[in-house]
Amino acid sequence: MNIIINIILLLILILVILYPTINRLRAKRVATFIDEETFKAGMRTAQVIDIREAAEFKRRHILGARNVPASQVKAAEFTLRKDKPIYLYDNKKAQLAGGVALILKKKGYQDIYILKKGIDSWTGKIKEKS
Repeated sequence: MNIIINIILLLILILVILYPTINRLRAKRVATFIDEETFKAGMRTAQVIDIREAAEFKRRHILGARNVPASQVKAAEFTLRKDKPIYLYDNKKAQLAGGVALILKKKGYQDIYILKKGIDSWTGKIKEKS
């Protein structure tokens, strides 16, 4: 009986470790991860989307970005234009952005880009609540 429990725990541990890696690989198939300089260079012609929750967005966001929380993307994605690139960002690891990119790709969006290190390492212009 202990062996079965140990095997189950080991499988759960493996899944917990592999899940973020699998999601990142899936996201790389549908979106391009770009660095800050590339993001800055293309953001004037793109739709810059902050996928964090509204409270985080109000505290601090990239100047010119609009907020579409990841939790609302399925309902809100129709407001995005399919003829313009979509630049997504969240916090440091871009884990939410990968999931959002997968949803958008399924809905027919093609040019999807994700800011590699998110807003946490952004050095460009931001709007902060004072």
